[in-house]
Amino acid sequence: MATIMIRPCDYETVEQAVAEVFERFPLPIKGKRVLLKPNVLRSSEAQEGIVTHPAVLQAVVKAVEQRSPAELVVGDNPGLFSYGANEESFEKTGLMAASRGHYKNIGNESVPVAFNPAFMETVGLSRAVVEADIVISLPKFKTHGLTVVTGAIKNSYGFLPGAQKARLHQKAGSPARFNDLIAEIFALRVPDLFIVDAVVAMEGNGPASPDLRKVGLLLAADNGVALDAAIAAMMGLDPGQLRFLQRAAELGLGDYDLTRAAIVGDLVPLPDFKLPPLSGEALAGNQAVQELIHSRSTLLPEADPQRCTSCGSCVDHCPVAALSMVEDLPKADPALCITCFCCQELCPEKAITLTTPQNAGG
Repeated sequence: MATIMIRPCDYETVEQAVAEVFERFPLPIKGKRVLLKPNVLRSSEAQEGIVTHPAVLQAVVKAVEQRSPAELVVGDNPGLFSYGANEESFEKTGLMAASRGHYKNIGNESVPVAFNPAFMETVGLSRAVVEADIVISLPKFKTHGLTVVTGAIKNSYGFLPGAQKARLHQKAGSPARFNDLIAEIFALRVPDLFIVDAVVAMEGNGPASPDLRKVGLLLAADNGVALDAAIAAMMGLDPGQLRFLQRAAELGLGDYDLTRAAIVGDLVPLPDFKLPPLSGEALAGNQAVQELIHSRSTLLPEADPQRCTSCGSCVDHCPVAALSMVEDLPKADPALCITCFCCQELCPEKAITLTTPQNAGG
C-alpha cells in the first residue's frame, strides 16, 4: 500500500516539514549515490512558480547531507525552451545556490536504453540517473496542457537530455499517446521518493502559467502513481480519468485508487481550481506550439570549423555513436542522432551548436 503525506508548511518552515518526510520515509542513504531531481522546466525567476522552489530543494539537500551519502548530485534536463541551458536555468531560478555545491550538469553524459519501439527503439537517459542508487524526485504542483496534471510521473521526463524530448513529443502525435509516453519514460527508472512543492501551486494553462495559488503544503509519497492521484483529486479531478495514470497502472507502477492508499494528513480538494483548456487538445492543436516542437525535434549538431580542434571528444562520448569525423569535423548521422545535446555540452571549445538542416522541412 502506498503512503501519501500531506504536511502544511511555507517556504520559511519547509526544513522541518522535510525532516518529517525523511522520518516517515526512511531511505538507506549512507554510503550511496543519491540524485535529487527538481522540476527545472526552464530559466525563470523563483517567484514565477515554474520550477521547484529553491527553499524546498535546499531543505532536501541538507536532509540528505546529514545522512552521509557517498555522492550527492542535484540535476535536471530543462524542457523545450531551455534545451542545452542547464547551468543558466539553475542559476536564474536560484536552484544553483540551493544545491549547496552538489549541482551537476546531468546532460553531459547519457546512456542508451531500450525503449518502446512504438515511439523510439532507444532513448538516452542521463548517466547520473542510471548510476544513482537512490533517486529523489522533487516535482512542482502544477497543471499541464497535455497531461492536465504534472507531478511525480511527468517530472521523470527530465531524465532525458536535450531535444530527444521534442522528438518524442512529435512521435507521440496526440495527447493520449503523449500520456502513454510519459508513463513509459517514468518506468525506465522509478524514483525512490517523491517530495512535491505545493506551497505555491500553479493552475490554469500550465506548465508555465501566470496563475499561481498559495496552497501551503508539502506532499510526499513512496509511490508516484498514488501521489499524482492525490494531486489530481486536490485539483478536483477523478484520477481514474487521467490517461497517464491509467497507463502507469497498466504497467504495474502503482494504483491511482486513493481508497487503497494510506494518507497521512488531510486530502482536501482545492475549490474552483483552474484546469487547462480542453485537457490538452488546445495545446496539441496549436500550430505555433507544434511548429516549435518540430523545429526542436529536427536539430542536429554542427561544428564551427573556426573553433573545433578535432579533439574527438564529442565522437568518443556520443551515447549512440551518431558522430564521426569527416575532414577533421564531427558530422552527425541523422538516422542515429537522438539530439541529446551531450556533444554540445561536452565540447571543450564550445564549437558545437544545434541547428536545423536545410532539408528538414517545416
